[in-house]
Amino acid sequence: MLKEYKTVSEVVGPLMAVEGIQGIKYDELVEIQMQNGETRTGQVLEVSEDKAMVQIFEGPAGINIKETKVRFQGKPLSLDVSEDMVGRIFDGMGRAIDNGPEIIPEKSLDINGQAINPVARDYPDEFIQTGISAIDHLNTLVRGQKLPVFSGSGLPHKELAAQIARQATVLNNDDKFAVVFAAMGITFEEAEYFMEDFRKTGAIDRSVMFVNLADDPAIERIATPKMALTTAEYLAFEKDMHVLVIMTDMTNYCEALREISAARREVPGRRGYPGYLYTNLSTLYERAGRLVGKKGSVTQIPILSMPEDDITHPIPDLTGYITEGQIILSRELKGMGIKPPINVLPSLSRLKDKGTGEGKTRKDHAPTMNQLFAAYAKGKEAKELAIILGESALSKTDKLYVEFTNRFEQEYINQGFYNNRTIQESLDLGWELLSILPKSELKRIKDDMIEEFMLKGE
Repeated sequence: MLKEYKTVSEVVGPLMAVEGIQGIKYDELVEIQMQNGETRTGQVLEVSEDKAMVQIFEGPAGINIKETKVRFQGKPLSLDVSEDMVGRIFDGMGRAIDNGPEIIPEKSLDINGQAINPVARDYPDEFIQTGISAIDHLNTLVRGQKLPVFSGSGLPHKELAAQIARQATVLNNDDKFAVVFAAMGITFEEAEYFMEDFRKTGAIDRSVMFVNLADDPAIERIATPKMALTTAEYLAFEKDMHVLVIMTDMTNYCEALREISAARREVPGRRGYPGYLYTNLSTLYERAGRLVGKKGSVTQIPILSMPEDDITHPIPDLTGYITEGQIILSRELKGMGIKPPINVLPSLSRLKDKGTGEGKTRKDHAPTMNQLFAAYAKGKEAKELAIILGESALSKTDKLYVEFTNRFEQEYINQGFYNNRTIQESLDLGWELLSILPKSELKRIKDDMIEEFMLKGE
């Protein structure tokens, strides 16, 4: 039975206190009817004896405490899902905004979902090709993994996100592939960029977009990634699709959490963020994975902009604990005009060994990856030495490493945002660059493999 109350006692920011309640549950959906007849949506955040704290999704502007009616729905916030959502654009609350026909739902699902039970998890071990050499070859993404991108203000993470959404595919697999794209707290200009890019390149045909704008209420931002993940889980585990979820920008999501926490007068944690930030982020990230006995999978690429480029900031710090690696964008490489400016050395994919090798990519994948990492690190050291002591202090081999490093950055990393390389093209380019170095320096590759692939490259 629906219960209606006119006992609103207080409104603070996006929060409303309702007194004299009975039988109300945490996370319950709320309908708020204002004095002018307008209806808004809310959700129960906290219940204490006969008092409930409700968060208002559309914001509190214009609410008259005495005349407002609050109706508790007896169910959590849910999303109507259907396979017809693919190719459509929705707002942060799951309402269609692309002037298309109404979605006829097959199911209505609780957006809160649950982290995948570890016992039910299948190990991620299938290669996903993004078409970006620095990811595919050096920091490989595998199906069911969560691999975040750590960016900074002004760095081209939106271009990288759009490129991955356009190009990503599971090799040697006929199963359907879909991209669920969640944008949180972005500007209208950024939203237009994503929507136009997806339409122009045809990526929209296999994508579901959720767009929460910067001028939308912050509280709506909390629901957007949950909407996206609920859609992804439905497509993956009920429609047997491989789903890649791209979420940008997680920093805006965490700022919204901090705003609500402050409004609730909670004791703040590091940098003013709530003490449960780790737990909250893990409820999102741990919804990625594969299930034993199910064909589909959910793979996540959360994108976050590090405040002041500080990797020790709570958001990237906690994200790094929960996820399996990180792709880091470099301001220095961006200044050199390199696109995408992926900083290879500190980037990491902890599951790359499981998704590479013969039968998945190519047998020379792991050895060339290790050799490229080692050669690039040595080349960077040689360049720093040249700055301090001058080029004359470098040995002949050191100069070859400097040449390798320059070409590696300009030809390998700098592939542009519209160049879709296959993993074979990335591997062949890696061999071409390694041929700059003397064979005696290729200590991480066996001689028979050098003979087979380097001679083939020549």
